[in-house]
Amino acid sequence: MNKIVNIIKPTGMTSHDVVSAVRKILNTKKVGHTGTLDPDASGVLPICIGKATKVSELILNKDKSYICELTLGITTDTYDSSGEILEKVDNFSFTKDEIEKAFDTQRGHINQLPPMYSALKVNGKRMCDLVRSGRADEINLKTRPVHIKELNILSIRDDKIMFYVKCSKGTYVRSICYDIGKILGCGGHMSFLLRTSSGKFNLENGITLEELKEYNDNNTLDNYLYDIDYVLTNFNKIKIHENAEKYYINGGIIDERRFTEKDFNENDEFVRVYSSKEFIGIGKLIRKNNTISVKSDKLFIV
Repeated sequence: MNKIVNIIKPTGMTSHDVVSAVRKILNTKKVGHTGTLDPDASGVLPICIGKATKVSELILNKDKSYICELTLGITTDTYDSSGEILEKVDNFSFTKDEIEKAFDTQRGHINQLPPMYSALKVNGKRMCDLVRSGRADEINLKTRPVHIKELNILSIRDDKIMFYVKCSKGTYVRSICYDIGKILGCGGHMSFLLRTSSGKFNLENGITLEELKEYNDNNTLDNYLYDIDYVLTNFNKIKIHENAEKYYINGGIIDERRFTEKDFNENDEFVRVYSSKEFIGIGKLIRKNNTISVKSDKLFIV
């Protein structure tokens, strides 16, 4: 099986737990997730199976969106409700305009400081593991550029602010909560997180682990599986002659005289490559001496 399934992760499970559950349900070994979702968070977690694991990085690079709850007045070491309380402020009050101004600082292209308790690696070790083992002094935190494309307040109720965010890869929503709390001067932490989309996958086209087992048992799972090229539609496409397929798969360079269809732009570097029968993989376009050729970059068939 070389497919992608969009699992709606429940709270309390790690992303690796979900991968293990999918392996067991589908009785297959080659399974991978497309970006860690915190144990306390729930929502969209696309899972790649078989050769589809080759596109996991491409899905990871896509924008993601979340609905989050920020609780003001309590700062934790993990920036979420699972951590130890570092500071608590009881008396504070803000106008909606003051809160909006704090949110304004998190919109657009910003430099974000990731949480110490994160899966980012330092010298091959996850930062959260270093902190838990008393080796936090080995970590030199640096800001990272991220893009907050949308950040909309949904509701404000007492010390709770619910908001929607759409952001680039590498963004920590926990850090948004921490930074807003710091700007307001009362502190804050992330008390709820639901991932609503990851690239083309969303809550509407996802299934739970229980549904995965049910559909697999009753042979209807195909209705909920996605082909590899579903996530590659940002690449234009070419189709090569059936007689050129074997040569291409073995590393050969195919020139445009053996393209049976072509749909790409002059600035395209990579394209989806198809034979007359099926999707083959991602190819790299080579332009030389006024001719265009294609060479395999990633193969998805044997």
